Amino acid sequence: MLHERVRVDTPEEPTPQQLVRLIAGLVPQLPRFDRVSVGFPGVVRNGVVRTAPNLGTDRFRGFRLAAALERRLGRPVRVENDADVQGLAAVKGKGVELVVTLGTGFGSSIFVDGHLGPHLELAHHPFRYGKTYEEELGDAGRKKHGNRYWKHRVEDAIQSLRSLTNFDHLYIGGGNARLVDIELPHDVSIVSNTAGILGGARLWG
Repeated sequence: MLHERVRVDTPEEPTPQQLVRLIAGLVPQLPRFDRVSVGFPGVVRNGVVRTAPNLGTDRFRGFRLAAALERRLGRPVRVENDADVQGLAAVKGKGVELVVTLGTGFGSSIFVDGHLGPHLELAHHPFRYGKTYEEELGDAGRKKHGNRYWKHRVEDAIQSLRSLTNFDHLYIGGGNARLVDIELPHDVSIVSNTAGILGGARLWG
C-alpha cells in the first residue's frame, strides 16, 4: 500500500455515467498512477458488465466500463468482479481456494492452484429454506435479523460451501467480515478489506 484508502459513498441507484464520475473523482486525492484496476459487484467479461445485482442490472448490462474509464482517465483499465479481485490478494495458490465477501451483498470467487475459475454468482443460488446466500448473508438480512442470527448463518454457509466446493481453504473478506467473531475451522480465515486493493495490483501481474 503506497497511500491510505480513499472512499466515497455510492448512490443507491447510480447510472453507469455516475459511477464513472465517482471513480474519476477519487483520482485527485491519489498519487500519480500508470494503470487502473476496478473491482465491480457483478459479472464482468472483457471489461463489459454482464450483471450488477446491487447497482441495477438493467442499467449496467452491456456497459463497457473499462473503456469508459480509459477514456476518462487516460490510462489502461482492467475491470473484474470485486470478489475475484479480493481473492487475487488472499489466495496462496494451493488446491481449491474459495473467497467470499460479506458486505452489501454476498460475493464469491474460486481458485484452483492459484488460477481464477469461472465466476459462479453463488450469491443468488439457494442456500436455506428457499432463501439465497445474498438474502441471508447480505447487509439487509443482517440488519433485519440481527448480528447473532447472521453469524449463525455464516456458520451454516461455511458448511454448505464446504459440501459444494470441497475447498482446501476458505477466505472471508468484505466490509462485514470484521463482525465474524465466531470460532472458525482451521481451514477458514478472515482477510483484511485492503485485499481488494492489493488484489487490483495482481490483475496486472
